[in-house]
Amino acid sequence: MKILDNINLPKDLKQLNKEEKAQLAQELRQLVIETVSETGGHLASNLGVVELTIALLDTFDLPNDVIVWDVGHQTYIHKILTGRKNKISTLRKFNGLAGFPKSVESEYDSFNTGHSSTSISAALGIARARDIKKENNYVIAVIGDGALTGGMALEALNDAGNSNTNLIVVLNDNEMSIAKNVGGISEFLTRIRTRKLYNKSNRYIKNAVSHIPRVGNGIIKFVRKIKYGIKQLIIPNMLFEDLGFKYLGPVDGNNIEDLEEIFKKAKDLEGPILIHAITKKGKGYRPAEENPDKFHSSSAFEIATGMPKKKKGDDYSKIFGKKLVKLAENNKKIVAVTAAMKDGTGLTEFAEKFPGRFFDVGIAEQHALTMAAGIAKNGLIPVVSIYSSFYQRGYDQVIHDICLQNLPVIMCVDRAGIVGNDGETHQGIYDMAFFRLIPNICIMAPKDFTELEQMLEFAVSLKKPVVIRYPRGGEEKEKFTEHNNIELGKCEKVKTILLENDKKYVTIIAIGNMVSKSMQVARALSEKNIEAEVINARFLKPLDKESIIQSIEKTKKCITIEDGTIIGGLGSAIKELISEENLKDIQIKSFAYPDKFIEHGSIEELEAKYGLDVDTICAYIEGMI
Repeated sequence: MKILDNINLPKDLKQLNKEEKAQLAQELRQLVIETVSETGGHLASNLGVVELTIALLDTFDLPNDVIVWDVGHQTYIHKILTGRKNKISTLRKFNGLAGFPKSVESEYDSFNTGHSSTSISAALGIARARDIKKENNYVIAVIGDGALTGGMALEALNDAGNSNTNLIVVLNDNEMSIAKNVGGISEFLTRIRTRKLYNKSNRYIKNAVSHIPRVGNGIIKFVRKIKYGIKQLIIPNMLFEDLGFKYLGPVDGNNIEDLEEIFKKAKDLEGPILIHAITKKGKGYRPAEENPDKFHSSSAFEIATGMPKKKKGDDYSKIFGKKLVKLAENNKKIVAVTAAMKDGTGLTEFAEKFPGRFFDVGIAEQHALTMAAGIAKNGLIPVVSIYSSFYQRGYDQVIHDICLQNLPVIMCVDRAGIVGNDGETHQGIYDMAFFRLIPNICIMAPKDFTELEQMLEFAVSLKKPVVIRYPRGGEEKEKFTEHNNIELGKCEKVKTILLENDKKYVTIIAIGNMVSKSMQVARALSEKNIEAEVINARFLKPLDKESIIQSIEKTKKCITIEDGTIIGGLGSAIKELISEENLKDIQIKSFAYPDKFIEHGSIEELEAKYGLDVDTICAYIEGMI
């Protein structure tokens, strides 16, 4: 019988001995590997925190004690050990377990997370509320070394260290974030890992001299007086202690016994405490250990080889990266910027070919955008590639530092629209709405790979703030053979109609990858004697008012389709246009995602649920006409 068979809740861990916990760790790793090989998900990070999670759940008393996991993609072990073992096969599936902490899923999930650098702030808030309410429990924030580079995490450290609040911060240092860590914090952690030498030396000296008659204890007292000096020799600039934290570590984050010992010590201390645990990302599965970045977020894979079960072709990120390299070869002013997403955004080749013109700033979207504004101010052309859901973090910088000054920064929005199984925190459905509010900005979305290349080339020549949004993955099934030149604020009619007496008509306006779906709808309607004029908006801002009005007035019926939120996007823009122009007797319906947070599931499942599938759209149009 497996040990895991008898482990359902954290309290069950307290019955295990050292050897049984080690065996449990092996069983958990195997279960996670088997699960993610089928469902896809964040493998390497979860394999790295197996022992850390066991030690936390064994030492502390959940759910009375509170653990806030930064990002939260590393909580698969936590979910298994907190009553969800039998549901783990549903991980990231529609109506199944989420890939991130969810309070509605379990009382053991204390705070919903999904983006990085938030755990210390949230945990400090929980701890301060605890103190006001005069409660007595431990609050623990777990944060990775990559997330520690985020400005919010440093703000929280500064505040927490300046307080007397009892708070435990566990730094999960695996020397590997989504991409290679960059910057001063990373360098600092590299240096501080040498504290192992200090700790070992300190213990050795104490043990050696304590038995010396008469003088042994005196030597120890003397050593204690110069302890800080020794630290400074081995570890330059003890950042955490200078901030006000009691620093414990580094400790082997893959050794349960060592972890539990240091956690117990932390429980006896007052004030803010930082525990530095060094873990191995991907531990226990060789392909993930050797390529942790490739197994940060993987699709389903073959366990024996680590290779994806489905062969990957070109996707929008790759096409973007290849085109940017070509443009940069002929234009030395082009500079690429990203925030810890070099590989994910397709910029690996650019970084290799133009290292002096490539900047990965780490998890620091605000800094990335304002730095890009500075680059543009000094006459170059920065191209900033960030995921849609992460652009939210730099919204103030887009408004005040880029658009207010009308600077030619090209903002490439990767993972726009529904991303599927990562769920609410990662769905890229808000960018059209929040970018559209900003003056001086141009917003584009391509219908396919070719149009993305055209838009990127056009953006380089435009000399103003530009947003180009495109989805995760590859092209839709529709294959477009015609691609008109890109003109500012001009749409493209991909299917035109001439009015005839014996037919019914509708205008369909779509943007981005939804142009493909609109063509599928048009063909299905044609079989029912309904002809659709299909417009590829291309631009959300500026809108091609003339062409759109001409088509709507011709058909008197308008459908908009977009992979964004119902509020503020393409549909809203068209309705505003109809109102502004005082167009009469127009029927309009917008198909977009509703005013709610969209859960995890496949794109097909979510489109069907929220009425963005071909059948639902066609049925509505039939009823409309």
